[in-house]
Amino acid sequence: MPELPEVETTRRGLAPHLEGRRVVTAILRRPNLRWPIPLQIEDTLPGERIEAVRRRAKYLLLDTAAGSALLHLGMSGSLRVLPVDTPVRAHDHVDLLLDSDRVLRFNDPRRFGCLLWQAPGETHELLRDLGPEPLSEAFDGDYLFELSRGRKAPVKTFLMDQRVVVGVGNIYAAEALFAAGVSPLRAAGKVSRERYAALAASIKDILAYAIQRGGTTLRDFISPDGAPGYFEQELSAYGRGGEPCPRCGRPLKQASIGQRTTVWCGHCQR
Repeated sequence: MPELPEVETTRRGLAPHLEGRRVVTAILRRPNLRWPIPLQIEDTLPGERIEAVRRRAKYLLLDTAAGSALLHLGMSGSLRVLPVDTPVRAHDHVDLLLDSDRVLRFNDPRRFGCLLWQAPGETHELLRDLGPEPLSEAFDGDYLFELSRGRKAPVKTFLMDQRVVVGVGNIYAAEALFAAGVSPLRAAGKVSRERYAALAASIKDILAYAIQRGGTTLRDFISPDGAPGYFEQELSAYGRGGEPCPRCGRPLKQASIGQRTTVWCGHCQR
C-alpha cells in the first residue's frame, strides 16, 4: 500500500494541475470502490473550483467551497491528470473533467481505494481519530514518550497505530527503528525519553528524505508523472531479512510483529 511519502508525492504532483481549476463534470463508471461513492461527487462537486489539494495521513482532499472530495489510493490506486481525449483503460473508474480540458482520472484495479465526501466545517469519520502528522511540530520524542507510558505492545506496533501518529507504515517504521538503534520488539512503555527523541527525529528525517526522492517504489506504485520512486534502493532494513546489516555485517533478523513482516539487527538495535 502506498505510504505517506507516496501520497505526498502524488499531492505535490497533482496540485499545480488542479488548484484553481473548476470541475466541469464527474464521470463515475461504477457506483462504488471500497465503499459507495456518495451522490455529492456527481451532484455537488461539478461547477466548484478546487481551492487546495491537501493530504491528511494517507488521504487526499480536494477542497472546494461546497466541501471536499476525499480520496484514498488503497492497494493499487493511482491518479493521473491527462488530456481529456485520452482513451479509457480497464479499471479507470472515475474521471473529474476540469475546465483546462484535462481530466483527473482515478484508476484502481483492486478497488480498495475510496472516493468520499466531507461537508464544509466537518471532519469525515475516517479522519476524526487520527494522530498528529509526523512532520509537524506536534510530533516529537516527548509526545511519544508520554503517550507510550504503560504500553506493553512492541514499539513498532505502537508507531504504526494511526491514533498515535499518522503515516508511519511498515516500511518507514522499520527504517526509523533501525536508524535510531531501537529494537522493534521492545515494549513501547520501556523505551526511554532520550531514545524516543532519537526515534522521532529519525522518522522525520527518513520521511522527509523519502518525499524528496519520490517515495518508495512498490509493485503497484508510480508517481503522477509515471516515474517510479527511488527510495527503495536505499532501504537499510525493510525487505532485507537474512542479508548483512549495513552497520555490523551480521545477518538481519526477520519475524512477524502485528501480522507484519519486521526486519531488524539483533546487535545494533536494542
